[in-house]
Amino acid sequence: MTEYGPTPGTAHIVDDDEAIRDALSWLFKSRGIASSAWPSAEAFLADYRPQMRGCLVLDIRMEDMSGPELFDRLRSQGCRMPVIYLTGHGDVPLAVQSLKNGAFDFIEKPCNDNLLADRVAEALALDAEVNQRASQQASVAERLASLTQREREVMDAVLAGKLNKVIAGDLDIAMRTVEVHRARVFEKMGVKSAVELAKLLAGN
Repeated sequence: MTEYGPTPGTAHIVDDDEAIRDALSWLFKSRGIASSAWPSAEAFLADYRPQMRGCLVLDIRMEDMSGPELFDRLRSQGCRMPVIYLTGHGDVPLAVQSLKNGAFDFIEKPCNDNLLADRVAEALALDAEVNQRASQQASVAERLASLTQREREVMDAVLAGKLNKVIAGDLDIAMRTVEVHRARVFEKMGVKSAVELAKLLAGN
């Protein structure tokens, strides 16, 4: 049996068939994927919190609220977790439309266990990457907000490739003052050079 390492994030299973929920939970556990399960879309919505991370594995047809209806509700609340639909043969056109609406994938039942587990692992990796990027962007934005107006002016000039003496002339301040502002910008932004600063902001 292949040994799999733990996968970041949680697969949130939403299916009104208890046997499928149990089977998926066992499958994911065997692949080192953490999971949790709900018997209905309404039950998941009641427990949903914006800080939840991972991906959703949704049955496309459930009593009362369907998978796509849950998907729409979550998107309206700002949820961006990847969604994988489990579909019956007759649901394929609906699943294809769901892909156009932003779902990560759909897999037809009965499904290949390895295929499903692999796609869930990929969805979890995507969610982790997106959240890491969002965290980094928030961190950079916070650091930028800590700069004074003068520090922003000096930073913009440094990024434009201007020498300290040119910046001093443009801003009508002493070159020593430019050096102080430049040092503070680097310190606040957590960089050691103009090149690092440019890369940081380009990646944001």
